[in-house]
Amino acid sequence: RMEIPYVLRLTRRSLTPTIAGILVSMGYSFLQERPRRNGHGRTLPQAQCVPAMTQPRAIPWCKGRLSTDMEKLKARRIFLEEDAEAAFEDAYGKGWTDGLPIIPPTSARVERMMATVERAPDSVVATLPPRNGVATVERIAANAVMAGCRPDYLPVVVAAVEAIAQPEFNLYGINSTTSPVTPMLIVNGPVRHMIDLNGSYGFFGPGWRANATIGRAIRLVQLNIGGSIPGSVSKSTMAQPGRYSMCMAEYEERSPWPPLHVEMGHPAEESTVTVTAATSTVSVSDVWSRDAEGILVTMTSSMDWPGIPSLRYFSGRPLLILNPDHAAVCSHDGLSKEDVKRVLHERTSHIPLSRFAKAEQERLTEDRRVHDGHVAMVPGPEYFMVVVAGGHGGFHSTFVPTWAQSQPVTRVIDTRRITPASGS
Repeated sequence: RMEIPYVLRLTRRSLTPTIAGILVSMGYSFLQERPRRNGHGRTLPQAQCVPAMTQPRAIPWCKGRLSTDMEKLKARRIFLEEDAEAAFEDAYGKGWTDGLPIIPPTSARVERMMATVERAPDSVVATLPPRNGVATVERIAANAVMAGCRPDYLPVVVAAVEAIAQPEFNLYGINSTTSPVTPMLIVNGPVRHMIDLNGSYGFFGPGWRANATIGRAIRLVQLNIGGSIPGSVSKSTMAQPGRYSMCMAEYEERSPWPPLHVEMGHPAEESTVTVTAATSTVSVSDVWSRDAEGILVTMTSSMDWPGIPSLRYFSGRPLLILNPDHAAVCSHDGLSKEDVKRVLHERTSHIPLSRFAKAEQERLTEDRRVHDGHVAMVPGPEYFMVVVAGGHGGFHSTFVPTWAQSQPVTRVIDTRRITPASGS
């Protein structure tokens, strides 16, 4: 039988403990009905937010059944038959997954996961809104197991959780807004090679375990600890595929410029993760231009459309992910990364007011954003972020509009216990 961490939940009606199912205990829990199905598919669960018990309690029915090898873990547990499908169905029925199959977070798996971080299981990494759930190392590790992470990925996940909890990132807003915004992870430094994190061909697509599961672990942490339950808490009207996972490495070896973490003030040999609030991705193709001017005309013409948050609110940190070939052309023409940002700002600072809807024109005018009949996307060149990633031989780059109410955050990754990967 599988030994699986469980949560005790208190019902507001009776204030008596009930067994809720698998998953490491959370700082807060949601009471929700099992989803009902109708002819149009699954209905959204109705939920109420109530505090969960945070200290282990003796449970009569399982007295004597907890083995000594579990003592390192603080979470309560349930016992299920050795049936991964049943474990997934149970977790899915209770709203604890992203809809994809999970790896059951057994005691042994959670302990192996935590072995790669130099912190105690009950060490508090962050408190995550809107539920204000306490994200301990153990709880983060359980979600990382569920997501399919290898133990060596956990230091990246822990650093990313610490980053998204910073006030300037505004996780409360991200977890509850109507926008499709999601945390996007950009990893720099030696850890990219240690865990085989992809920053080359297809880094946003399938086939790379580290990219897929690290990003997914953050989403499960948002759901199960932060309480970002779709429909009842998260009011994102459509969401986006990036809400399953959005994690990449910068292709530092093919960048002609200093990588992102060095721009942020970190040594090149240090490993970091930067989280930014991505609302979508826009593929920008320019296979004809052979000079920096032409390439950046194409880039900026694909960035300055009226519906993006930065243009509407004069804030945010728009991100341009340049393909190595595009970056090489810009560098060959003598442009530094700062030069690229300057051109991006210049070419997005003269957007005709006539391109906006009438109501938007009135709002922009009231906000004193209009100058000589034109509108600027952001206040200055420093608001743009530029990284280099992607495969070679195809002149395709990506623009990532970001949420205007959030600022990127960078945190150092503790790599002391990571074993270099032989492949993912």
